[in-house]
Amino acid sequence: MRLETERLILRPWRDQDLGPFAAMSADPEVMRWLGGVLTREAAAAYMARSESSFSTRGMGRFAIERRDDGAFIGSCGLMPGRPSMPIAPYTDIGWRLARSAWGGGYATEAAAAVLRDGFGRLRLDEIAAVTAAINLHSRAVMERLGMTWDKADNFNDPAYAIGHPQRRTVVYRAHA
Repeated sequence: MRLETERLILRPWRDQDLGPFAAMSADPEVMRWLGGVLTREAAAAYMARSESSFSTRGMGRFAIERRDDGAFIGSCGLMPGRPSMPIAPYTDIGWRLARSAWGGGYATEAAAAVLRDGFGRLRLDEIAAVTAAINLHSRAVMERLGMTWDKADNFNDPAYAIGHPQRRTVVYRAHA
């Protein structure tokens, strides 16, 4: 499975992606909104889960490669949402980009391709994006994608303790 945009190739993971993905996933700034840094082993497990999800469900997180230089810059795709979330069951869209790729519109470009694939090939009716209410950068991507936010969907993420600044969570939705 592969998706292409004007500037990006969203493709299956390769063994050589582990180094840059693990480095990116160990960066506290990259992982600030994603539950904290990952070890190399946890990054490899993420890649394996994504590949397994493509095999069993037809969806997962793609590796993102920049077309002009072939650089690995992150991941983006669909996964079944966490069953512990109050909005479960749902299909989650997510992205993670290396800091060197921030601010270039790559997250929006990759996520738009993933949404088209989800509504087209997978025939999904709805796709959700979930983030901390204070994560304004991801919320801006969600809004650029045309996803809608309904304040009634807000909830407290059970993965965070009471009082944690990332506990308050918002949900954006896109529909076919």
